[in-house]
Amino acid sequence: MEFKYCKLEIFLPPTHLEVVQKVLQEVDAGHIGNYDSCMSVSPVTGYWRPLDGCDPYIGTNGEISCEPELKVEVTVYTENVDKTIEAVKKVHPYEEPVINVIPLWRTSF
Repeated sequence: MEFKYCKLEIFLPPTHLEVVQKVLQEVDAGHIGNYDSCMSVSPVTGYWRPLDGCDPYIGTNGEISCEPELKVEVTVYTENVDKTIEAVKKVHPYEEPVINVIPLWRTSF
């Protein structure tokens, strides 16, 4: 089964929302019909433990961190997923950004 659209879930610190929003707009992510720049943002709490050899943006190696984050959800054409992820990675502060790609079987538009 082929999917025309995917949803990206991007987890980031609140300080980087504007720069990620700008880069998503630049690659035309969130283009739905006659609208562009469509996305949703939800506050979440992230947990992680940097392992030895990491250079974490936030946190200390070997210790569990717990910080407020944002989850950005944006719809993209499947053919643009790779370029969208690469654009986000260029401005994302985390060493290992969490960007989930979820195929959308159906949308309402």
